[in-house]
Amino acid sequence: MLRFPYYPGCTLKQWARDFETSALAAASHLGIELVEIPRWNCCGAVFSLTSDNAMRQVGPIRNLIRVQQMNDEGVLEERRLVTLCSMCFNVLKRANLLVKSDPEALKLVNSFMDTEPDYQGKVQVIHFLEVLRDILGFQELTERVVRPLEGLRVSAYYGCTLLRPREVGIDDPEAPTVMKDLIAALGAEPVDNPYKSLCCGSYHTVGKNKEIVAQRIYKILQGARERGADLTITSCPLCAYNLQRRQKLAKRLHPDFRPLPVLYFTQLLALAFGLEGEAELAGEVRELRSLLSDKFGLKV
Repeated sequence: MLRFPYYPGCTLKQWARDFETSALAAASHLGIELVEIPRWNCCGAVFSLTSDNAMRQVGPIRNLIRVQQMNDEGVLEERRLVTLCSMCFNVLKRANLLVKSDPEALKLVNSFMDTEPDYQGKVQVIHFLEVLRDILGFQELTERVVRPLEGLRVSAYYGCTLLRPREVGIDDPEAPTVMKDLIAALGAEPVDNPYKSLCCGSYHTVGKNKEIVAQRIYKILQGARERGADLTITSCPLCAYNLQRRQKLAKRLHPDFRPLPVLYFTQLLALAFGLEGEAELAGEVRELRSLLSDKFGLKV
């Protein structure tokens, strides 16, 4: 069994629990154990672009120290920290790259943490999609499929933080394929969407300009719907929130808009592996339940 240190982040322990539950179930089916790091803290949610703001890097680097401690204590030899949330991945990896490339920044960040051992810069931050693609291989996914998703047309939505900036992203920011290849490996038909990496509107969703988000959601999901997608998958909890929660507003702004189910890519994995109980689909839209019932005889 492959064992990796795992950073869940805040959102996966709150309203995106279906993301974590489906991921852990799918990982177990594939012979992967994601070992949650002890005493983790919030990654900071947004990477600070201020060059002299070393204090903002303390949070993410402290999480990398937890992996270092697991190595030192013999709990795990693996130094690749796996993330699920795209935003957490982005923040942790960018902070890690910063201190690895700037010895003075590393020294300064370590100086802020008197009660922690110094970070040595030896941890690598990776996304679960990279584990599936680069370590396990998508062919292995195909061989572990219990219920091929034939007849299901799925669009991938990447958003911003999984792909940008280029030195952090896991795929080509202009023409990503990792989720398209995952969809195909599960037996479903990938549907390309020209808006697959368009920003969803991010945190405007909690401000006064929710219409900004709704307009983006309309464009993204309408692009998938017009090309025949039955549903869309994503890897970002904030994107998922916007894609799911702002469809009603998108409908009010655009009467021609038709709702589209949105899942985490791990829920699609769970479905293909026959783990629909762990996929936690009960909270999804009625249209998805009808779709799965018609295509696969599933009652969720």
